[in-house]
Amino acid sequence: MLGLAFTAWLTVVICYGGNWVLGQCMIERPIVVGLVAGILMGDVQTGVIIGASLEAIFMGAVNIGGAISAEPVTATALAVAFAVGAGVDTSAAITIAVPVGVVTAFLSIFMNNVVLAFFAGPFDKMAADGNERGLALQHYLLWFIKYALFALIAFFGVYFGAEPVASIVNQIPANVTAGLNAVGSLLPAVGMALLLQMLWSPQLAVYFFLGFTLYSYLQLPMIAIAVFGVVIAVVSALRDKELFDLSKRGVPALGSEDASANKAADDDEEAFFA
Repeated sequence: MLGLAFTAWLTVVICYGGNWVLGQCMIERPIVVGLVAGILMGDVQTGVIIGASLEAIFMGAVNIGGAISAEPVTATALAVAFAVGAGVDTSAAITIAVPVGVVTAFLSIFMNNVVLAFFAGPFDKMAADGNERGLALQHYLLWFIKYALFALIAFFGVYFGAEPVASIVNQIPANVTAGLNAVGSLLPAVGMALLLQMLWSPQLAVYFFLGFTLYSYLQLPMIAIAVFGVVIAVVSALRDKELFDLSKRGVPALGSEDASANKAADDDEEAFFA
């Protein structure tokens, strides 16, 4: 169990810490974390399945600056560790991972805004003195300390929690386990629904219904639907570029003159009845 806990710790350090060492390169996303955890823990298939499922759940959770909505790295590492090392079903592991991601987000905020705030004074002093080497040294030293300490959540979670979680899951009645599996299967749909709530517009709705129809009724594979999406995106982009080039040359777009005439007529009508 010690080796499994260490791989969970290493996964968090690589993906969460590596994401910020040279800029946000997005390796903290669950689909990448699941792959890394699967490679380190010896079960790539399980890691990718859990990572892809959690990616659908946390797809709309992007941490920008000090705003942290969720912390999916630790959640994904623990879910893969529980599934690979403790024999927990993937759906149950995904269900466990979601609240973990919310709780660890608060711990990350506490570390960023409270613990690291004590080092602001030395940073300001070094910057005022022009000590570039000291700034770089303290930056990378604090980077390692921060993520090494934060990754201990995953380490102790696996080391002390894998066996109890496995024993608890094994004692759960079959009907409750079926319910957990159903919830775990629905969570990606909930994540996609939350994302669509932010992106939904009448102009985009037709494409969502098109994708649903292609998959549900025509039984097309995901790759074929993705190709359809790429073709539509390219055609739309070329059309928008054409309209943009026409507007730069001063050529009115098709229908713009009619729209202007209708607007003028509406203005005259409002002025008449005013």
